[in-house]
Amino acid sequence: MIILAGQGNPGPRYAGNRHNVGFMAVDEIARRWRFGPERSRFQSLAREGEIETDQGPVKALILKPQTFYNETGRAIGEALKFYKLKPADLVLFYDEIDLAPGRFRMKTGGGAAGNNGVRSVTAHIGPDFRRARLGVGHPGHKDRVMGHVLSDFHKVDQAWLAELLKACAEAAPVLASGEDEKYQAEVLRLAPAEKSDPRKSAP
Repeated sequence: MIILAGQGNPGPRYAGNRHNVGFMAVDEIARRWRFGPERSRFQSLAREGEIETDQGPVKALILKPQTFYNETGRAIGEALKFYKLKPADLVLFYDEIDLAPGRFRMKTGGGAAGNNGVRSVTAHIGPDFRRARLGVGHPGHKDRVMGHVLSDFHKVDQAWLAELLKACAEAAPVLASGEDEKYQAEVLRLAPAEKSDPRKSAP
């Protein structure tokens, strides 16, 4: 079993924010693979389902912690403890300002790079979880970062965003099989940022 958790803030006020792209990604995976209905568990909105892989179905729990972004780890830690899972059984989807809009990178372990949600997860379960980093671009100055991530995606962003979310869902069997490098390559193949982000506004 794996846990696919998104980072975001609860409620309609934040639903379209860049900070909530992790929620958007796991929602798209749940839709694509027809997960069960959302219910409240582990201080989160949770959905159960299966992702079909070449080796057969893999059970998955989708989590959207309702603890607010900076306390993501409380909810995730509770779920991992309940299911007796290891950090490597968690994939955390979140916004990455150090990646250009539409870019995508997988990594396991490492530091928080200033992301308080990642720091919270690390504090509760350690650093060795899998990270699906969705590029939202950098506003250019650190003083503008908070306003950037807590504002909605622009209309011009919607095309590449939809492609990226769909790619994350379509390639999910590779992720569920534990092939993170292949998952990254497949997401980028399905949603090439060079095509979908005409501004190329970040590295």
